[in-house]
Amino acid sequence: MRPDNPRGLGAPVSPGTHEIAGSNPASPTIPPFSGMIKNRAVPALAVRDAESALAFYAKAFGAKEVPERIPWEGKIGHAEIEIEGAHVMLADEFPTYNKSPKTLGGTPVIIHIDVNDVDSFFKRAVAAGATVLQPLKDEPYGRICKLQDPFGHEWFFNTAPNHRR
Repeated sequence: MRPDNPRGLGAPVSPGTHEIAGSNPASPTIPPFSGMIKNRAVPALAVRDAESALAFYAKAFGAKEVPERIPWEGKIGHAEIEIEGAHVMLADEFPTYNKSPKTLGGTPVIIHIDVNDVDSFFKRAVAAGATVLQPLKDEPYGRICKLQDPFGHEWFFNTAPNHRR
């Protein structure tokens, strides 16, 4: 591994892209892979009672837990879920490392996820206990809603006009 890249994940090629390990024959110290990675952001949520949050997200948002859960100090130190292809990480609140919206008195962040059918998604989420911050409505960029989960996180769900059923 190169000293300027201790994880060996690839060298910057151009803004927003990275060379994948092994895709450059001139870099024999990087393990073999092929292709380019498109950068993405994965939210990491802090919640009070991650066990309950995982159950809520499964019921309300159809989230599927992605193995593996990592315990820490008798709580959930790391878990991941997938909501219609979007990945979200979460952990119990550890105030030295992360703070939940309950501790902060709210959140400045809204998680945006594109879904296949926002109408049925909205109905399921509200039935499971999500709070409606903005009801379903049509916008030029899609059919949308904004919800808050019981843990204080805000979610914006959208079905693009060309994906409506």
